[in-house]
Amino acid sequence: MAALCRFSRMILLELRSAQGKHGVLPKISLNSGLAENRPITGVLGCITLQSRNTSFFNRLTASEIWKGVTSVSNAGKKRGRGKGTGKITPKNLNRGQVIGVGDKNMIWPGLNAPIVRGKEIVERQALPENVERKAKLIKMRDDMPKFRLFKVPPLERGWSGGRYPGRSIGTPDRVGEERFEGFDTKVLEFKIVTNMTGLFGRVKTQSAYVVTGNKNGLAGYALGKAPTGPSALRQAKNSAANKLMYIELFNGHTVYHNFYAKFGRTKIFVYKKPKGHGLVCHRAVKTICEVIGIKDLYAKVEGNSKNIQNLTRAFFHGLVNQKTHQKLAEETGLHVIELRRENDYFPTVVAKPPEGSKITPPDKQIDFIDYISEGRVALKRKKHDVFYTRLPSWQKHLNKTLYRRNHDKVKLQLRAELGAVKSYLSDLAPEQLPDIKGVSALKGKKIKPQQ
Repeated sequence: MAALCRFSRMILLELRSAQGKHGVLPKISLNSGLAENRPITGVLGCITLQSRNTSFFNRLTASEIWKGVTSVSNAGKKRGRGKGTGKITPKNLNRGQVIGVGDKNMIWPGLNAPIVRGKEIVERQALPENVERKAKLIKMRDDMPKFRLFKVPPLERGWSGGRYPGRSIGTPDRVGEERFEGFDTKVLEFKIVTNMTGLFGRVKTQSAYVVTGNKNGLAGYALGKAPTGPSALRQAKNSAANKLMYIELFNGHTVYHNFYAKFGRTKIFVYKKPKGHGLVCHRAVKTICEVIGIKDLYAKVEGNSKNIQNLTRAFFHGLVNQKTHQKLAEETGLHVIELRRENDYFPTVVAKPPEGSKITPPDKQIDFIDYISEGRVALKRKKHDVFYTRLPSWQKHLNKTLYRRNHDKVKLQLRAELGAVKSYLSDLAPEQLPDIKGVSALKGKKIKPQQ
């Protein structure tokens, strides 16, 4: 039919050309057409149709057509489109598996069978091979619906669920024959960074910032970048193991003294705390302390607290530069005295200057916090008075307790000066003295009453 239409179209073109030349249509008879062996049938009633040997649909396969509809162009990929396409969703291969049941069908006492059955002890025994087990597992995996991510166990979770920051990624890889036994590595920051290039467009890279340590004062931190996440974590972990630094701890649980550190726009004030206080600080600082081995600490971060890298550098800078008690005594030429709350703030000498050094009295009294923190003080919010302090009943309470308002201070001063809570009437009744350390040495000593 298509050939006939093309032939009829040729005849019509010949007729129009002949009419244009002479102005009269030539006479074409059926006999003349047959004499020239040209088939003329239904010339005037033919419908012309356009035909092509090839088309868009028979030139490409179905998969290629579908890919062209659903995929993203190269220009779209440079602009960050189509992030979720092309991902292979894994399947939960643990589904259908039973402990103690495998390719070889056996009875394992304690796993898939009881240890004692009645009065007899169950022994290990081989059973006939289960042919249908593997087929059922394959069918179950093929019929699996949408994949759900595995839930991270509660003890292995990080700061926010199953994300990497705050999670442990194990010990660093060994270097030669040296192994990092007792080390633990934790992720502080894990993110995607991009770099715009003229040849490849926007290039994405995984960035990992980790800290590693042995929980006994030895720790290090590093940054790793790679095209994939696992390789970036491995690179950062091994790099941190090659940059270890030793940090001295006071009694193995806290820092030696309060200190101030700064890096960039991030400032951190660290305070020494007694045992049992715990870690009250930024979550990144808490993770670093767990890796180093610090158990009791209070830290306040000022400035930019979201920059984890600057915060880590500032904290490590302060830890490395802290001074021991003996070093402070050698620098100042003075005795270092510690006052603890659990000892009722009784002064205790913790370090002395070396023998033979000249102790020159300072021009003014040295404030320890001012000396250590370089004159910087952490910002404290103004505490508003409690509501009941404005009531008349609170004023009555203050009037009743006025006579003993300074008892604690007086006791502290007596213990510092005399070594015991004692007054000028103690020599008249020495048996009434409290049983406190240092009282026996002062029982026979008379104290003059203060004027």
